[in-house]
Amino acid sequence: MGYFGELFVMAMTAIFIQNFVLSRFLGLCPYLGVSKKLDSALGMGMAVIFVMTLASAITFLINKYLLLQFGLMYLQTIAFILTIAALVQFVEMVIQKNAPALYKSLGVFLPLITTNCAVLGVAIINTTAFRSDGITPYNFLDSTLNGFFSGVGFTFVLLAMAGIRQRLEKVDLPKSMRGMPIALVLAGIMALAFYGFMGFKI
Repeated sequence: MGYFGELFVMAMTAIFIQNFVLSRFLGLCPYLGVSKKLDSALGMGMAVIFVMTLASAITFLINKYLLLQFGLMYLQTIAFILTIAALVQFVEMVIQKNAPALYKSLGVFLPLITTNCAVLGVAIINTTAFRSDGITPYNFLDSTLNGFFSGVGFTFVLLAMAGIRQRLEKVDLPKSMRGMPIALVLAGIMALAFYGFMGFKI
């Protein structure tokens, strides 16, 4: 398998087969909280893609050339969280300056990317991940692309959830099922649907 085939496998795995929201249950807070409207879901998705891609690249370098070199692996979680926090602060300032309406619609969920376990989870997974041969560990480019594809997977399920929830606003649901109860039911159904991809051999 050539490198482009490897990238295809990585993309399909990150987006569908092992989507970290629906298979690892990471990043559920923004997944349920920002999926009420398509525009805010798209904005959050773009922010997560940017942060996750940059975080994957920078944390790979920190892990390989700092933590491993000096035997500081016990500081991995702290180092990664500080890196992600700095990136989120940068993204927050850029969105606040260039898209105030989007910044207002995202509200508290934008700073919550700092504590989004999905971003940290992908960064940590990249340090121990292997290519499809099961022998070759991820290099810098692999880690960066896996972060990007994982962010795309997050955006995909976030937009799907937002689209379904907007349609459900026009449905006469029982009062007890409106809001978060139906969102949790939808999340479970989507997780079951995506679980079907686990049987595919790429």
